[in-house]
Amino acid sequence: MEPMIDRIGGESQVKLLVNHFYDLIETLPQGAAIMAMHQRGHGLSHVRPEQFDFLTGFFGGRRNYHERHGHMNLREIHAHIEIRAEDAEDWLAVMDRAMAETGIADRERREIMATFRRAALMLVNA
Repeated sequence: MEPMIDRIGGESQVKLLVNHFYDLIETLPQGAAIMAMHQRGHGLSHVRPEQFDFLTGFFGGRRNYHERHGHMNLREIHAHIEIRAEDAEDWLAVMDRAMAETGIADRERREIMATFRRAALMLVNA
C-alpha cells in the first residue's frame, strides 16, 4: 500500500493541514488550552514547522524531524507539559475538523484519527 503522505496528497496537503489546524487552535474555544501550552513554550511560530516536519515523516514522507532531533518519540516531545484527557480530546476534535476542512478523504481521515487517538490518549499525564 502506498504511504499515507501520498494517499492524502503529499507535502503540500500536510502543510495545508498543519496551518489550518493551528489557525483553528488560535480561534476556536477548543484550542484555548492548547494555545496556552504553546505560549508557555516556544509559541506557534515554532510549532507549525515542527509539526509539519513531524507529520511528514509520520505519514511516510521525508524524515526531517527525526534527522534533526534524533527521534520521533511523542512522550519525550511532550514530557515537559501537563496534558489532561480533555486536552487530548480537544486536540483530536480540532485535528479531525482540520482534516475534514482541508479535504482529506474519509477513509484516510478515519485511519489517521484512529492512530492519533491512541497517541493522544497515551500522552495524558494529568
